[in-house]
Amino acid sequence: MADTLTRLFLVSGRVQGVYFRAFVRQHALPLGLTGYAKNLADGRVEVLATGSPEAVDTLRGHLHVGPRLSDVRQVEEREAAPTKRSGFEIR
Repeated sequence: MADTLTRLFLVSGRVQGVYFRAFVRQHALPLGLTGYAKNLADGRVEVLATGSPEAVDTLRGHLHVGPRLSDVRQVEEREAAPTKRSGFEIR
């Protein structure tokens, strides 16, 4: 579908142990996004998001801010292949 965008984000900084994955899910669900947020062994959080370009853009903005206790230092963004998912998981 041409009006659907899938992006993989890698978020660096103090993003584990600060409610970051739940924060992402809390913002992704009302935007109608599907995907997941998971902790990586190197301390980053990986976020896969699929939805309208506007919704992905809004989530991108939230990733740069993060929850109150986080300290986001960098958000890398990559194109990703669309996937058939329902809901937004915390992994």
